[in-house]
Amino acid sequence: MSKSINLFWWRWLMAVTAGVVLFSLALIFLPGVMQSFFNWMLFSGSRSNASFSDKAVSYLTFVYGVLGAVMIGWMVSFFFILIGPFRRGEREGWQTLTASITIWFVVDSTFSLSAGFFENAIFNILFFVLFIIPLAATYRFFHSPSR
Repeated sequence: MSKSINLFWWRWLMAVTAGVVLFSLALIFLPGVMQSFFNWMLFSGSRSNASFSDKAVSYLTFVYGVLGAVMIGWMVSFFFILIGPFRRGEREGWQTLTASITIWFVVDSTFSLSAGFFENAIFNILFFVLFIIPLAATYRFFHSPSR
């Protein structure tokens, strides 16, 4: 008899994934709000966004929209992994989610730091922690010797 995955952690991952989708939809449908948020986060202090031209703001709207679309696509794959192999207790489901979120975190945060935007790297920690807590909590389930 196969032991089933802890529903608390599974639901946590489903909720965080849904949260990322909502965040991504906001990038697409609430560009002004999201630009204000990122401008506050990235351009506070000595940097100023007041000098952005209308064309630059339009380009940022486009880039945020594309980012939101890519993130939605990424989270759709998370949903399929979560309702399929992860929920069935298949190690590959856990490994795929863990590899995906870890590679994103390392690459995005490294790029952010090298580009001089440490604020984005700090922001990434929030998303990473929200995913890594339930993945760490389920590690033993997916990596027990009986699996």
